[in-house]
Amino acid sequence: MMNTYQVLIIGAGPIGLACGIEAKKAGLSYTIIDKGCLVNSIYNYPKNMHFFSTSERLEIGGVPFITNTDKPTRSEALTYYRRLASAWELDLKLYEGVENLQKEGNHFVIYTEKDVYFAENIVLATGFYDIPNLMGIPGEHLPKVKHYYDEAHPYAFQKILVVGAANSAVDAALETFRKAHAEVTMVIRETEIAKNVKYWVKPDIENRIKEGTIKAYFKSSLVEVREKEVDIQTPRGLVTIENDFVLAMTGYQPNFKLLKMLGITLSEDEKKFPTYNPDTQESNVEGVYLAGVVCGGMVTNKWFIENSIIHSEKIIHNITAKKSIQASVE
Repeated sequence: MMNTYQVLIIGAGPIGLACGIEAKKAGLSYTIIDKGCLVNSIYNYPKNMHFFSTSERLEIGGVPFITNTDKPTRSEALTYYRRLASAWELDLKLYEGVENLQKEGNHFVIYTEKDVYFAENIVLATGFYDIPNLMGIPGEHLPKVKHYYDEAHPYAFQKILVVGAANSAVDAALETFRKAHAEVTMVIRETEIAKNVKYWVKPDIENRIKEGTIKAYFKSSLVEVREKEVDIQTPRGLVTIENDFVLAMTGYQPNFKLLKMLGITLSEDEKKFPTYNPDTQESNVEGVYLAGVVCGGMVTNKWFIENSIIHSEKIIHNITAKKSIQASVE
């Protein structure tokens, strides 16, 4: 059959690339498919973002990650992953979203926007940055509501509401306040800024809130958005403030649609953990493997690039071991 592979990897992020490298090292036929560009999630990160990890912990496939400082920037990361894909001459099919996939006998059939593929094994390395967690409130559909933060300039001298208290929310609040001279208000469900906020940033946001240059409503929630104002439910009652933009930094979730298409079971609680064997990364569906942050379901702070690179080695080792057993039987 044309377009037939031993391993088809969905997701051209760092872990998807790592899986492709391991497959190539093992002599397996493979391809990597992504609905967007190379490392699409990183491309959509804020332009001035720095990684929390140091560059050597992010290295893949023996290709050095050279940076100007210990913690690489988004731009340096994009350069690195282009160089990585080129050095390994990885087989990539970008801007080709998966529309449907199913198992037929011993093979999987994958339908994309451009073609049809057949694979003995599928690796889902789809990350979680593509689908934002919606607030489910009136006005969330308005153009002024953004679930992704890019850079400060568009918000210069505007009244900004930032929803959330984790790293992305704190970065957006500080950047728009400091670089764009925006009037920034934060809405935070908890009683304080998240404990996992970067240690060198946490005191900064806390001091800005303490001095009042950034306003914060704790134990509160955004309940409605309108063209020129928003409603906030606070412990003291409903508060209405003027507003130009809402930056809803409410987190993201994996592509559960793909998981369900393949019959992968999820835990019944709000964490929605997918079922897989941590020794092999194989899901409850034979021949379907999970790699990277998709393994954490809604718990998106468990798996990162540096601690899930090992998934690629486990997956390809298991696939090659199965093939050796099958060959010996035959």
